[in-house]
Amino acid sequence: ILCLVPTAAALDFKYHHTEELEAYLKGVHAANPSLTHLHSIGRSVEGRDLWVLVLGRFPTHHKIGIPEFKYVANMHGDETVGREILLHLIDFLVTSYGRDPVITRLLNNTRIHIMPTMNPDGFEATKVPDCYYTRGRYNRNGEDLNRNFPDAFENNSASIQPETRAVMDWIKNETFVLSANLHGGALVASYTFDNGNPVTGSLNGYSRSPDDDVFIHLAKTYSSNHASMYKGTGCDNRQTFPEGITNGYSWYQLEGGMQDYNYVWGQCFEITLELSCCKYPPADQLEKFWRDNKVALIEYIKQVHLGVKGQVTDKNGNPIPNAIVEAKGRPHVCPYRTNEQGEYFLLLLPGTYVINATVPGFRSMLKTVEIPDNTGNFSALKQDFSFPEVSDQIRSRVTSCPKTPLYQELTRASSAVKPTAHILVLMTIMLVIFK
Repeated sequence: ILCLVPTAAALDFKYHHTEELEAYLKGVHAANPSLTHLHSIGRSVEGRDLWVLVLGRFPTHHKIGIPEFKYVANMHGDETVGREILLHLIDFLVTSYGRDPVITRLLNNTRIHIMPTMNPDGFEATKVPDCYYTRGRYNRNGEDLNRNFPDAFENNSASIQPETRAVMDWIKNETFVLSANLHGGALVASYTFDNGNPVTGSLNGYSRSPDDDVFIHLAKTYSSNHASMYKGTGCDNRQTFPEGITNGYSWYQLEGGMQDYNYVWGQCFEITLELSCCKYPPADQLEKFWRDNKVALIEYIKQVHLGVKGQVTDKNGNPIPNAIVEAKGRPHVCPYRTNEQGEYFLLLLPGTYVINATVPGFRSMLKTVEIPDNTGNFSALKQDFSFPEVSDQIRSRVTSCPKTPLYQELTRASSAVKPTAHILVLMTIMLVIFK
């Protein structure tokens, strides 16, 4: 019977170019059709497929209660380590399923999306591997894909590229909860925000999101489980990263980054993982890179089960899409809303929180929850909301947040309050004088 089961070709520790990468992914899917789903989310400028392999008990579609997770690598075509270790992660997951109880439970309770390369044209254009910089960093149009997304703080004038558009549509069509973007050229876990302004603390050299505590935890989860990232020594004596993590803005400011876009517009927490001091190291080092990152890659996926999740329904038990569900005290500039199934997922550290569910036009519903650390159980705390006054004929039809610099608007709004207050004081003084 075993002889009749199709098997994927053995995966070597070497660099896999487009044809080899496609052949490997197709082989994995053929060998594991019930555990995997292979599809292309779009094409690069030169027409190469942007392949994504989905792994899980329900690989072809979203299942209520099961969170969506993603890894994306090779966004910069000459940063190559992530591309290869994601192939080895796929190999490890499919060969461990049914044998390793932890991996089996992880795949049974998580839908994992893996994109080994977001910039296949840049990878193929890197003819001479280099540790520092090559033109292969950019896509075929010469654009840096990690400066190409809408920005929450300032107008991004860059023309949206096919690869970027494909990822934006992918994020829009899935309910991603957690993600990581694999890069090279440093050794650190960087977290949002990458850009900032006075509203987020940029004057102090740190751009803080409402979920800064969660992001620090996520970054530390990866760095502490990595073979050496946690040491924080960086790649030379001039740059150190305590505990192997950094706020993106504190490291260097960038506009149009993918991790900020995920968090603001995709309702998905993403961090950026810099995995190698050398951008394109020799192939004989790949096995060590896999060993260094293997545990961290798995432990990070488990964090998708942090916090609280649930459904918002009407009086008939039908799901309510576009209901706002957020933890009190940490509102997002683009409010987090339920998906078409009425689901929400909020990543929160263990503790006591008040969850606020709002169906526009109706009274908000508040529930206090005590959130444990459920990552080991592969399920966030479940807390549903039912609105008895809402019928299935009344639905919220709120469109997604506009692709404008939302924090720029917030700055203007907050500064606009100040002159109004001064005018009120002056009017009061004048009134007293006249009296």
